[in-house]
Amino acid sequence: VRLPKQGHSLLFVTPRHSRARAALVFLKHLKVESKGEGSRSLLPVPCPCFSLSVPAGIINFCANNYLGLSSHPEVIRAAVEALEKFGAGLSSVRFICGTQSIHKDLEEKIARFHQREDAILYASCFDANAGIFEALLTPEDAVLSDELNHASIIDGIRLCKANKYRYKHMDMQDLEAKLKEAQKHRLRLVATDGAFSMDGDIAPLREICQLAQKYDALVFIDECHATGFLGPNGRGTDELLGVMDKVTIINSTLGKALGGAAGGYTTGPKPLIDLLRQRSRPYLFSNSLPPAVVGCASKALDLLMESNAIAQSMAAKTQRFRSKMTAAGFTISGKDHPICPVMLGDARLASVMAEDMLNRGIYVIGFSYPVVPKGKARIRVQISAVHSDEDIDRCVEAFTEVGRKHGALS
Repeated sequence: VRLPKQGHSLLFVTPRHSRARAALVFLKHLKVESKGEGSRSLLPVPCPCFSLSVPAGIINFCANNYLGLSSHPEVIRAAVEALEKFGAGLSSVRFICGTQSIHKDLEEKIARFHQREDAILYASCFDANAGIFEALLTPEDAVLSDELNHASIIDGIRLCKANKYRYKHMDMQDLEAKLKEAQKHRLRLVATDGAFSMDGDIAPLREICQLAQKYDALVFIDECHATGFLGPNGRGTDELLGVMDKVTIINSTLGKALGGAAGGYTTGPKPLIDLLRQRSRPYLFSNSLPPAVVGCASKALDLLMESNAIAQSMAAKTQRFRSKMTAAGFTISGKDHPICPVMLGDARLASVMAEDMLNRGIYVIGFSYPVVPKGKARIRVQISAVHSDEDIDRCVEAFTEVGRKHGALS
């Protein structure tokens, strides 16, 4: 944010009665650095191919629609049926008159899917992360957070009064040092993303859980970029790495792989969920999820629990893209995750390459500072179960052409 000199002066030296006018001047001259080229309107539905304000035939490689369920006919039908049966919404928070049978059914289904005791729904996983740390932790406790955790985890931790420790990204030596330091506190909670959305890397949960057991800590994971497609049955990174019985708390979303609409949740021990229903402010003071959202998420979970075929298809598609891009000469961050960041370094290069990719029928977005660190600009590609091998090959070919054109490849 750039602060004009006159605005700065007005805010701090004018008399009290003119402070309000000074604040308006400040806001009028506020300028924010752009994080991108602005939002584009997509028509009509988030399929792998869609219409845009460019020639038809664009393939979407930047959505969180990992399993393609947001346009699945059964998921859409379930949303319509819930809308017709239960209405557009309840105009209420959950504890007044905002709970219907479908909300309780979905919470039970989420707990069963993750093999946990209970679950609680939120308007988003951002809300779930905002609501858990403050409710659970006291000034006598400690929370230990990976330095690259999602903004919602960071904001949620800021709201609580626990002692805060930040360990280096996926650095188990540093985490152990912080855990030793935190032994003086009543309770210790290690908080990490299961899969990190900007880098496509997966938290070393086996090692984290071993350290947590050694130093008597609980483990919390955010599974927004894992639920539905990582692990043999799509249950997430804890299933993938064989530590489902060692992770205490899972927060995740309904707005990515599980239908792509909205909503989030916490699942874990029943006493924790009971506590959140009484003390978690985003739950207590937000309207309940609309029935259509509940309906489509519930159907998405049904499809996942009936068969793991969709989840299993992700591994081969991800490997195809990563191996072909690496062979072409690109550096792809992360490992074995459908988030495939194409590392370019230069912010301008990432922006112009993304624009050129669109001209070739591939929709991707460049990311640069402050979304990612300076010097680590990238184009983040996200593979979906509905991408065909031909779609993936077309994407790689476009990257190769554009990379050579702009000097990213020799």
